[in-house]
Amino acid sequence: MFEFLKNIMNNEAKTLDNEINSVHRILKTDIKLEPNPNEDEIIFGCGCFWGAEKCFWKLPGVVTTSVGYAGGDKSNPSYYEVCSGLTGHSEVVRVIWDKSEIDISDLLKMFWECHDPTQKNRQGNDMGTQYRSAIYYKNEDNKKIIYASKEQYQKELNKFNLGLIETEIKLIDKYFYAENYHQQYLASPGARQYCSASPTKVKLKSFPGSNYKLKDYIWENFDWDVNKCVLRSDNNPIKNNF
Repeated sequence: MFEFLKNIMNNEAKTLDNEINSVHRILKTDIKLEPNPNEDEIIFGCGCFWGAEKCFWKLPGVVTTSVGYAGGDKSNPSYYEVCSGLTGHSEVVRVIWDKSEIDISDLLKMFWECHDPTQKNRQGNDMGTQYRSAIYYKNEDNKKIIYASKEQYQKELNKFNLGLIETEIKLIDKYFYAENYHQQYLASPGARQYCSASPTKVKLKSFPGSNYKLKDYIWENFDWDVNKCVLRSDNNPIKNNF
């Protein structure tokens, strides 16, 4: 992934154009919007943010998504700096959702199932602290349900002797948008269809505080038994048939 982007990044650097196009390629919403009282936001790290973002923008009830950097110390880091491992940031997906259509428990289900949270500082072939599994929350009210989902998923993993969850979970107040070419990358013209995620194929079941709103047919669009499942689907959001 890093070498593939080198020439593109050099060209963009020469133009000194670091403006972020705020219109989501697929959802046509503002990726920079702040949640209103009926919405909420959360930030997930699931390895390379290209494939991870697509997982979330496909879910009905998700208002917008973007990719960026979070969890570290440096302000406004570049992709090069994050890849160096010296900023402390990870590659992440910011998700804003409509609470009347989708619950945080649905988003947590996607998070735990779409990658392998037992891998430390890596995901699949991508290695480094920037690829670590992470949940960063801004709303303190979400802390309890996040930890409850982790506890339940660990119980499910234990049934298959799959190791301990390494996911970093913490409250943050800073999120930095990644460069333009990373935003909804898999939906951009000529995109390299790449995703590093290595799902465990273990499902997250009901847990204390869960209130799943998405029906089974929604999740049937994600078959983690199929290698690189998210890359084999189209970019369109899944329709919710009420």
